[in-house]
Amino acid sequence: MELRHLRYFAAVAETCHFGQAAERLHIAQPALSQAIRQLETELDVTLFTRTTRQVALTPAGEFLQAEAARVLAAVDDSVRGVRRIAAGRHGLLRLGLTGTAAFSHLPHIARVVKRELPGVALEIHADLLTPAQCDGLRNGVLDLGILRPPLTGDGIDLRTIEVEPLVLALPTDHRLVAEPVISMADLRSEPFIVYGMRDSAVNEAVLRSCRTAGFMPHREHEAPGTAVLLALVAAGLGVSIVPAGVRSLPLEGVVFRDLLDAGTVELALGRRHDDDSPVVDAVVGVLAASSLLGRVPHALAAALPTDFPERGLR
Repeated sequence: MELRHLRYFAAVAETCHFGQAAERLHIAQPALSQAIRQLETELDVTLFTRTTRQVALTPAGEFLQAEAARVLAAVDDSVRGVRRIAAGRHGLLRLGLTGTAAFSHLPHIARVVKRELPGVALEIHADLLTPAQCDGLRNGVLDLGILRPPLTGDGIDLRTIEVEPLVLALPTDHRLVAEPVISMADLRSEPFIVYGMRDSAVNEAVLRSCRTAGFMPHREHEAPGTAVLLALVAAGLGVSIVPAGVRSLPLEGVVFRDLLDAGTVELALGRRHDDDSPVVDAVVGVLAASSLLGRVPHALAAALPTDFPERGLR
């Protein structure tokens, strides 16, 4: 039994008129009549009673009409599903993020994907340093990563999202809160709260800024993540230098101040070099096209491409 025979039968069964069914199917009426006779011969049943005035379904035809509707609906659903998958509009995308990017960028990214690609589910892997994200992208555990260069290893395409200035996080009762201008040199004697993870790009940037200002920071406390780091600042246990995006995580007891001569840290979007996943392409495309992302601080949208023409670090 051919699928077209079922579609022909369903059209005749619905209209009970060979002429109308042939017109709907855009085929000649004799060809349609012949196809129905072939189907009846193959099944060894009579599906329609035919008179000069009317066409009606037999009991066998009524049963086949219900079954044909079920089969054809399942086929159509399968075709739509296959096309959605091929277009990247259905599936799972595993997204890795640094700790601060989870606060500053994830809410906007998740909203855009939910709105533009409702058939794509996001699996979030947060608080991942760049080396862990690079490993995840290469071994297929992650599909996209929002990370801080430099990369570890090769095989990953990278595009800059933004270059974030470093800002100062202070307890609300700190002496520097009232200062109109704060420089790195003003922090020479301050206890620092830093990230406790090895290979932290933020720690490295802070260290470079301190060295440029002529001192080594006194590491008073280490924190496993941004939320704990800011809680330690709020407790008055020290100051911290963090990417400006952390301002999106307000916490009682903490104020942020610009630093006159602090450095910057880069945030980038990475994917595996040989990854041709339609879902990844679709997600990157909607992020690049979204006007919502254009309102993200530091112009995230301008840096998210629809493809990755450049290889390696920008």
